Amino acid sequence: MSSMENQFKVRFWGVRGSIACPGSETVRYGGNTSCIEMRVNGQLLIFDGGTGLRVLGQSLLREMPLRANMFFTHSHWDHIQGFPFFVPAFVPTNTFKIYGAIAPNGSTIEQRLNDQMLHPNFPVPLQIMGADLTFCDLDVGETVEIGEVVVENALLNHPGEAVGYRVNWNNHAVAYITDTEHFPDRLDENVLWLARDADVMIYDATYTDEEYYSEKSPKIGWGHSTWQEAVKVAKEANVKKLIIFHHDPLHSDDFMDQIKADTLAHFPNSDVAYEGMEIDVLKVTEPSDSPVKMSA
Repeated sequence: MSSMENQFKVRFWGVRGSIACPGSETVRYGGNTSCIEMRVNGQLLIFDGGTGLRVLGQSLLREMPLRANMFFTHSHWDHIQGFPFFVPAFVPTNTFKIYGAIAPNGSTIEQRLNDQMLHPNFPVPLQIMGADLTFCDLDVGETVEIGEVVVENALLNHPGEAVGYRVNWNNHAVAYITDTEHFPDRLDENVLWLARDADVMIYDATYTDEEYYSEKSPKIGWGHSTWQEAVKVAKEANVKKLIIFHHDPLHSDDFMDQIKADTLAHFPNSDVAYEGMEIDVLKVTEPSDSPVKMSA
């Protein structure tokens, strides 16, 4: 991988939650599940391994040999199902450090990634992967230093637990807060801590308030939040730019357009994540800013 110093860029490879949903109604925003790439001062960081990881892997093949750090928020299927199809992990010249918190049942991230690739679930075991894979168990609240880049984490409110991440470098920060459910009477202190004065906050807004509090089919207790709560957090935490993320698979492109319009009306420097979206964090300053494309 060629090292590019003095940059902080984010690219979205998967933006959906729950299950991949390719089809004619999800073309513009994309149907792959959670996966984000960050290039920070020459370091390659990957967050979550949903089906978007497969597409990222294909893109990375031209940069080998690779050295990267992967961070998993948790191991629900929509965040790990792309890992068995991540081609760079099968190439011996590549090196990956893989981070994840220990689950409530005591299982490590290595055990959980291994288990999804065992028979009868998958034909090829994890041990076939030829890259140098180092698995690192994260404590909640532990800080990871990767060169000059500092990655913090905090516990989120999600069934089976999940952690959110904050990536810090050169007085800039991106908060990756997905798979979390807001509290009914207060803002989550862990979420506010991760988002504090961040240049960019990527937030789980799977539902609208109308869906979340629906009398016919409420989503309370399902582990996800809304764009309305995202706006509250962004304002309270003094976030510069808000990105709506982890879209419900039932939400069509037209539905997402409406969410974007509604969010913009309440927080002008916001956007809805879509596959291929790229943000130059160092240029996020004013509400008029828009994501800046990275060169191919």
